[in-house]
Amino acid sequence: MDIDFECTMCGNCCHDLRLPLTVAEALAWLGRGNEVQILCEALPWPEEPAADNLQAAHKRRRSFAAMSGSLPTRIVVILTGAFVGPCPNLQADMRCRIYEERPAVCRIYPAEINPFIELMPASKGCPPEAWTPGLAPLVRAGQLVDATTVDLIERSRAADAADAPVKQMVCALLGIDAAALANEGFVVHSPSRGALLAALQQASDAASGSGVAAVAELPSAAAPGWRFVSNRRATVDTLVSVGALGEGVEGGSESTFEYLGFFPTAA
Repeated sequence: MDIDFECTMCGNCCHDLRLPLTVAEALAWLGRGNEVQILCEALPWPEEPAADNLQAAHKRRRSFAAMSGSLPTRIVVILTGAFVGPCPNLQADMRCRIYEERPAVCRIYPAEINPFIELMPASKGCPPEAWTPGLAPLVRAGQLVDATTVDLIERSRAADAADAPVKQMVCALLGIDAAALANEGFVVHSPSRGALLAALQQASDAASGSGVAAVAELPSAAAPGWRFVSNRRATVDTLVSVGALGEGVEGGSESTFEYLGFFPTAA
């Protein structure tokens, strides 16, 4: 498959988003007075997968180890710039106010950061004219060929891996210990801007001052056992049966989070 692409500045990709951010980008986003949410998903990880399992290796790089009851687990944490309507950095003329400092995911769009997701123009918000043959080549024979975008994706994946222990400490500092089962949804945490900014700064300072490996050794990084949250009773029962901490969306946690599920609620 060949794909040509050129941005039309329609602004469709700058509305109603949870925009994935690196730790450094989240600090900058919060510093501008904007809101950041924390999305968490958890993967049961009773044993290390085979070395040739590339999808598992990808998930491992961007997650951190934890326990859910007696079940070894890995937690993926995604920091997102959350907004309803237009991005707070979008001007009336559809130009970005922070174009030179915009997040990597904005620079990479419409390409996919996840190596296991195929770029499909129909799934993007760009109008048909953005994909007119004869524009700048983006994909040739199914391979991304834009060198700048390829480099940005590699940098983004590296940052995702390097940020994982910092995110672990942030969750510990904020008392975050609930996640959705991977591929079922996300648990969305919305700490106050001030609390999240302070936690991100403390964790970032610890990582840069003592080395990333030292973050996990700090007392505040000793997060409690993680809870799996699901809107599907069968999922909760199965997880509990193998020793995990599991609860329904209503849980007993006084609704300190939002559940963003991919499937209808099931008994």
